[in-house]
Amino acid sequence: MIISRRTLLQGTTSAALVGSFGVRAQSAEFTYKYANNLPVTHPMNLRAKEAADRIKQETGGRVEIQIFPNNQLGSDTDMLSQVRSGGVEFFTLSPLILSTLVPNASISGIGFAFPNYDSVWKAMDGELGAYVRGQITKANLVVMDKIWDNGFRQTTSSNKPIQTPDDLKGFKIRVPVSPLWTSMFTAFGSAPASINFAEVYTALQTKIVDGQENPLAIISTAKLFEVQKFTSMTNHMWDGFWFLANRRAWERLPEELRPIVAKHLNAAAVEERADVAKLNAGLKDELVSKGMQFNDPDPALFREALRKAGFYAEWKKKYGDEAWAILEKAVGTSLA
Repeated sequence: MIISRRTLLQGTTSAALVGSFGVRAQSAEFTYKYANNLPVTHPMNLRAKEAADRIKQETGGRVEIQIFPNNQLGSDTDMLSQVRSGGVEFFTLSPLILSTLVPNASISGIGFAFPNYDSVWKAMDGELGAYVRGQITKANLVVMDKIWDNGFRQTTSSNKPIQTPDDLKGFKIRVPVSPLWTSMFTAFGSAPASINFAEVYTALQTKIVDGQENPLAIISTAKLFEVQKFTSMTNHMWDGFWFLANRRAWERLPEELRPIVAKHLNAAAVEERADVAKLNAGLKDELVSKGMQFNDPDPALFREALRKAGFYAEWKKKYGDEAWAILEKAVGTSLA
């Protein structure tokens, strides 16, 4: 499959495309729903559709997966509740939001921990990912082995580039509703405001906040370049999506079918990672053509500022020594 920037930027959804994602059950023994919060044209949905087709084929039509993209079945909180109750069988969710149920799931989002994708996949396909999956399993959910990619998050602003930690002092920035985000920007002396994403464009347009942070793909698809001038490649957090399953629904699948489903979902995750990395790399030129200005700050300056502010020490205490040691082993540096 070739996924281009044009594919991603075509729009969030359309009736025709969404209809093609709903696999109509005819003679399937197991028809399961998969819900997510991304546009139908995002690589995650395109790769998930491929996986669903392969699962249907290899199981001889016994397993069909219906895909419901773009928050069709509710907000992240709603869908997390549904996957726990069994109203939805599959769901992908950011570990930072999953932390409302599994507190230590958000450890992969610690600010400025990962210098690059190599370190991310080494950690998430290795000991750190195994640790987090163990925590998720304790919450009575089934989680696939491979985490999907959302990308490194960048900082945008309407009035100045963010070049050093001092530029964040007093900076009014929108953050998602998550303690980790609020804690990090508070440590920088910013003025973080927790605002639902649906309201971000308006909040930037009306100057309720001066900036926000997101991967480039979201900055582009949400047209934030219309209300933001500067993109600072802070790479301050990496974010992904765990592929979750309702435990009862998973265990209803016969033992010979579970490995087939897991195999194709995990393979699709690895393919989606490559898609997202390419998209985010290419979107820089796209955003420059829309009038955005880019700069590349030194992450070491921001990491040191967080260390001095006690951010890492605070979160080490919250996560515990075991989890923190696994994180530091993965990133190859002492953070706290």
